[in-house]
Amino acid sequence: MDVLAEATRLKREGHPVISMAVGQPAHPAPAAARSAAARALESGKLGYTDALGIKSLRQAIASRYKSEYGVDLDPARVAVTTGSSAGFNLAFLQLFNPGDLVVITRPGYPAYRNILAALGLNVVEVAVGADTGHALTPEAIEAVERENGVRVAGVLIASPANPTGAVHSSQAIAELDAWCADRGVAFISDEIYHGLTWSGEESTALKVSDNAIVINSFSKYFCMTGWRIGWMVLPEDLVRPVECLAQSLYISAPELSQIAAEAALGGTAEMEAVRAGYQKNRALLAERLPSLDLPFAAPMDGAFYAWVDVSAHTNDSMAFARQMLSEIHVAATPGRDFDPVDGARFMRFSYAGDHSEMVTALDRIEGWFGER
Repeated sequence: MDVLAEATRLKREGHPVISMAVGQPAHPAPAAARSAAARALESGKLGYTDALGIKSLRQAIASRYKSEYGVDLDPARVAVTTGSSAGFNLAFLQLFNPGDLVVITRPGYPAYRNILAALGLNVVEVAVGADTGHALTPEAIEAVERENGVRVAGVLIASPANPTGAVHSSQAIAELDAWCADRGVAFISDEIYHGLTWSGEESTALKVSDNAIVINSFSKYFCMTGWRIGWMVLPEDLVRPVECLAQSLYISAPELSQIAAEAALGGTAEMEAVRAGYQKNRALLAERLPSLDLPFAAPMDGAFYAWVDVSAHTNDSMAFARQMLSEIHVAATPGRDFDPVDGARFMRFSYAGDHSEMVTALDRIEGWFGER
């Protein structure tokens, strides 16, 4: 976010900044979503909804699980949230008590660690890499328990993952779910980048479990970051407790965003065209980054990120990011927040932007390296 703030300042001053830093699609929300929102604004009849969301939206989300994954999902298990962030808050507050131990991956999305810590929970980040298929394993979690002398209360994975783009196979998800179920451990699956899997199997935890808590959002595939609208799929016994908690914390997700989200579910043809653009950008980075001595530290199997090793150029990716932004006006994300142990050697490049800008940014980097 510091890099983003500096990029924004430079843009205001008229500098030709290209951002490969933020995990935000360049494309707007689907046309169907914008049209539905415009009609709702024209009517002016917007207010609170049920805490779990508008019934028709919950039904539409459940129908998507049937069409995309072949999963028969009771809409009553769907809770619409104010972005996936609210879903994580609700899940953590409902599932855990202060002092509980929760396992996440390293590298990983930094907000997991920060929210858990803010709630008084103990976080253990397990390093994942090529030797583990960039996935969390039951054996690694058991090692955490032995090292800490405490039983794990929860396990959180993301597939596809931010920042690595790594994808957990259905077998890996099933093994984690079974391990958690046997021990009464909460299992949370972040599936916010579903729809953006390029290699491997895109599998929801709901295909193997009714016990997992699944969190998703309209932000990434549907290009609706600013609308702040997401959802959770809950085990039946957690629906009412989460509903009561959501009533107190949020009342409901914004009705305008819910109306737009339901319409967005019918706009997948437009989103598939956007997805094709990401694939084009991904191919560009796959060709150009290694040639710039920026090798991939994880496969770009999903999401819209390249997680690269910058140690051939720097041992301080934060300073490197600031210098790159200052000198050639290209913004990328340093690895420190994603990996507080080894992150100084890594950077994340987002390829969710315009293709011509991606080309220009890589040309600038190549010229900059040639001058160094």
